[in-house]
Amino acid sequence: MRLDKFLCTALGITRKEAGKILKEKRVEVNGEIVKNGALKITDDCDVEFDGNSLHMTGPKYFMLNKPQGYVCSHVDDFNPTVFVLLDEVSPEKLHVAGRLDADTTGLVLLTDDGQWSHRITSPRHVCEKVYYVETADPIPASAINEFAEGVQLRGEKELTRPAKLEILEECAALITISEGKYHQVKRMFAAIGNKVVALHREQVGAVVLDENLEPGEYRPLTEEEIASF
Repeated sequence: MRLDKFLCTALGITRKEAGKILKEKRVEVNGEIVKNGALKITDDCDVEFDGNSLHMTGPKYFMLNKPQGYVCSHVDDFNPTVFVLLDEVSPEKLHVAGRLDADTTGLVLLTDDGQWSHRITSPRHVCEKVYYVETADPIPASAINEFAEGVQLRGEKELTRPAKLEILEECAALITISEGKYHQVKRMFAAIGNKVVALHREQVGAVVLDENLEPGEYRPLTEEEIASF
């Protein structure tokens, strides 16, 4: 993480204020005065402000607007991972609460709080997710009832849970599901003879993707967003 961002988070100050205290030579890293806010710091760095040690405490919670082509794992042989988009100390300690496929875009939640993410991903908890989907062929009105009743996915013994489908245009819709089977939305449309050509997650539970986040950008969750799970 950049030193100035670390100072903003640890001290609850603005980037401008962080730059000011750096210029005033009030910050030391590993015993040396540092004025460069772009300095990258890691967990083993000892950061002091006016002689007092600073630490990042407590669990972390973020939302990311995932771009296409990134995977939601720490290591992949073919694609970049979402974790390279994070300017955080020890991003390897974070994990994704509800993965997206490499070609799916939109809302990704990241945290180091295992119990919190379990409440999002566990089948025992009903957590709705809203996706915007574009298809190769027109979506028939009959799909609304088919999805509401549950569809039979290839290789699955049980029907999907009831899903809400809102057709927006001939080949575009919003779909709300409350489970997370492998490639579920794509497989649901395949089950009715259609193909998903674009998929974007807009919402998880009560948390809606921040419209101010460009693809690849992220921000901490608010207290209200964290407490909604």
